[in-house]
Amino acid sequence: MSETLSYNIMEIMQMIPHRYPFLLVDRITEAVPGTSCKGYKNVTMNEEFFCGHFPNNPIMPGVLQIEALAQLSAGSLMSLPEYKGKLALFAGIDNAKFKNVVRPGDRLDMESYITKRKGPIVKCDVKGFVDGKLTVSAELTFAIN
Repeated sequence: MSETLSYNIMEIMQMIPHRYPFLLVDRITEAVPGTSCKGYKNVTMNEEFFCGHFPNNPIMPGVLQIEALAQLSAGSLMSLPEYKGKLALFAGIDNAKFKNVVRPGDRLDMESYITKRKGPIVKCDVKGFVDGKLTVSAELTFAIN
């Protein structure tokens, strides 16, 4: 059985190249290398995208929810010895569904499960929740470079 890991923001920044304002994961609470990952993003009114999405009705863009889930997936992928020091690039997004909005003050809880891994290609099922309600789900494909 694989060891369960966790990563704070400083450790996440060692795994992925993203930085403010595009770093969209605050903590990885559970990461099983090559299997799954859980974590969260604290959504605040200070996020730059709320200036224009939408004035007087702030909603986190769906595409940024997907990006947050992709960044979360790095906790499970980049902790594998064969991928250490590499970059996970988007290769595909399938079956993306948005069920509820994410607003300032919400905590976007996220999950990523690796469903297929063949060489440098990895597929993950990902989901995001606010207060236990599903907000976003998708199937993401990564090419490890």
